[in-house]
Amino acid sequence: MSFLIQPVAPARPNRCQLFGPGSRPALFEKMAASAADVINLDLEDSVAPSDKDTARQNVIQAISEVDWGTKTLSVRINGLDTPYWYRDVVDLLEKAGDRLDQIMIPKVGTGGDIYAVDALVTAIEAAKGRAKPIAFEVIIESAAGIAHVEEIAAASPRLVAMSLGAADFAASMGMATTGIGGTQDDYYMLKDGQRHWSDPWHWAQAAIVAACRTHGLLPVDGPFGDFSDDEGYRAQARRSAVLGMVGKWAIHPKQIALANEVFTPSEAAVEEAREILAAMEEAKAKGEGATVYKGRLVDIASIKQAEVIVRQAEMIAG
Repeated sequence: MSFLIQPVAPARPNRCQLFGPGSRPALFEKMAASAADVINLDLEDSVAPSDKDTARQNVIQAISEVDWGTKTLSVRINGLDTPYWYRDVVDLLEKAGDRLDQIMIPKVGTGGDIYAVDALVTAIEAAKGRAKPIAFEVIIESAAGIAHVEEIAAASPRLVAMSLGAADFAASMGMATTGIGGTQDDYYMLKDGQRHWSDPWHWAQAAIVAACRTHGLLPVDGPFGDFSDDEGYRAQARRSAVLGMVGKWAIHPKQIALANEVFTPSEAAVEEAREILAAMEEAKAKGEGATVYKGRLVDIASIKQAEVIVRQAEMIAG
């Protein structure tokens, strides 16, 4: 273990992040009543340029007037390459209530992007005497973003979560696909004349998870575009969970249950994790550093793996 201990990510449920356009306020009450852990009200891609001002006002009003319960409430601002983002930040922090938890910053390319938003947010908080500091979550969706992913992860103490935005990422990388997440028809290998499809997003997800775990952030999988394909969504979510991601976006309400299903540890998994912890306690009492559980070796590393599952289950239950 390195002398530099990796910090623990925020202890909050983040199985599903539900997105909804700020230009459609009729959806807000339904989003608040949903089973999503995180709500992302969107001012960016889902809002037409002519609707930006109206969407911003809709969101500001809803932050105070809608009962969001215990959900994490976040607003995705516009990109820093647009003329809209500064007004998003200023109006949200000067006019919206304290119920707002986070700002999501899209298309982040360097740590300097985070610095720019942080400087503006910090000045407004000081000027307005806001009691609750605003947290940041970011989306990696460019070649620059993945190249600077660790720099970005370390850019601000406000940062709590990071997602992969597959569509813009694919465009920035020049990938030959129009799909948003999932396997791609032409990304395969041949063995004995049979096609075997692999995951073109795997390496980027793994880089994001590593950066997040190094700096104490929550790594989150982004959108899956084909909301008619439940099994495709499940498959990608399961791959993401195995890699260490804690949740996934929902761009349609039907995806909420799928995300919660995948990122909630099963009763069997929690029971097994507890049994591993109990077996290791018995081994420690005997002065042993490892033991055998159901025919396989378990040791101190197994304790850490089991504790992750138990903590996640307890957090969700709580």
